[in-house]
Amino acid sequence: MVAAASVVVAVGTAAGMLTALGGEDPGGAGAGHPRVTHSVRLDALPVSPHPSVSAVSSRSASPSVSPSPTAGKPTSAPSPKRNSTKREPRSTDAATRLYRHPDSQVLDWVRAHPGDPRRDVIASRIAGHPAAVWFADHTPATITSRVRAVTAAGAAQGRVPVLVPYAIPDRDCGGHSEGGAPDLDAYDAWIDRFAAGLGSGEVIVVLEPDSVAQSECLTAGERADRFASLARAGRVMKDADPAARVYYDAGHSGWHAPAKQAGWLKQAGAASADSSDGVFSNVSNFHATADEVAYDRAVLDALGGPASLGAVIDTSRNGNGAPADGEWCDPDGRSLGRAPTLTTGMGRVDAYLWVKLPGESDGCRGEPGTFTPSYAYDLAR
Repeated sequence: MVAAASVVVAVGTAAGMLTALGGEDPGGAGAGHPRVTHSVRLDALPVSPHPSVSAVSSRSASPSVSPSPTAGKPTSAPSPKRNSTKREPRSTDAATRLYRHPDSQVLDWVRAHPGDPRRDVIASRIAGHPAAVWFADHTPATITSRVRAVTAAGAAQGRVPVLVPYAIPDRDCGGHSEGGAPDLDAYDAWIDRFAAGLGSGEVIVVLEPDSVAQSECLTAGERADRFASLARAGRVMKDADPAARVYYDAGHSGWHAPAKQAGWLKQAGAASADSSDGVFSNVSNFHATADEVAYDRAVLDALGGPASLGAVIDTSRNGNGAPADGEWCDPDGRSLGRAPTLTTGMGRVDAYLWVKLPGESDGCRGEPGTFTPSYAYDLAR
């Protein structure tokens, strides 16, 4: 595959979430297109989230943006197929509702532009849905309180937060989103503090986007060390909060072949129930849900592991699928995908999530990581 530059930009002070309704989707074959990563917004989430705004139209969420490389052909042989035993259902009431964080760029824009003719569409179709909360800065002193602020607010509402730890060393392989912890020892300590804020309620953790799929830039030894830290991260979080659900980076359907991705994922701990609940895909990208369902199932089959492993898919901007020309930077003609939900109606697909908030630019329609109302409106209308 042709590689696209990777640009994940950490911007702003808080990323959020919105509420979710259900959706169903047929399976389908995977298709290959270049990939976009995501953006990040959570440099300094307040220790206590702001009180919720009563109107749905005035609440929103917002992670940031960025692109990332694609490349690769299958190199690893698939692992034995996993047990086809019927999976146990997750939880009941809380599992059908996702937490919407009340602070975000889109919420700020909606509040500040009551007379804008685009406001109602953006408020209802974007700000009215939950999106993930990103933690992209290496700040050991505050990370526990910032994570706890989100998980406690979610627990108080009986809702499920989606958190994205994004601080792995050598992040983005030195690209536009470079950064993260100074080394893996520091990262391990940061993860310990992150886990300490999880509490005891249900929470979804999208662990380090691109950390597995983009690991080809590392030496074999560096890759093994990174994978050991990722496996440890999952164990630490699930030990701290047994109700936490941790998902590992599967890239997307246009990147590595399932067997190759599964081989790396197994080394990173994704096949072990002690550290993993499965995989995530399509973060900040545009590939159609049907393509991602087929791809994720193929990855899970190659990965092996317990039958409980599933997948979560970023559907924030994939309503029209990926552009035929492979454009990743705020491409025209895209649209919102399925609403975030923990009830997909699809076997081995645990959730559709908005990991990247629609309307935050990849850097072409606006500054990277910033909310761009014209782009948001084009996606939502």
